[in-house]
Amino acid sequence: MPQYMITYIGGDKPATVEEGQQHYALYKDWLRSLGSVVLNPATPFRITHTVNPDGSVSIGSASSMSGYSVIEVDSMETAVKAVKRCPFLGINGSLEVSELVT
Repeated sequence: MPQYMITYIGGDKPATVEEGQQHYALYKDWLRSLGSVVLNPATPFRITHTVNPDGSVSIGSASSMSGYSVIEVDSMETAVKAVKRCPFLGINGSLEVSELVT
């Protein structure tokens, strides 16, 4: 069965610890609702360095990606349907869904 990577892009930072906890609870509920199709529930990025074509290195990301998850479902349509329910969209984040070549 195909595997799909969900890439988290952007999103508003919580204004308070409580707001962050509330969002995280919604996110955990969403993951639980997906059940056994979730292979990797969440891998947030913490420290990023960008290696440029000339070999120089800069601290930080060249994009606004903040993490990823991996699910295994029967089609891109099923993956997109699941992702449309993700609470990350409620904090102005975008999600990319990519089929992985395995």
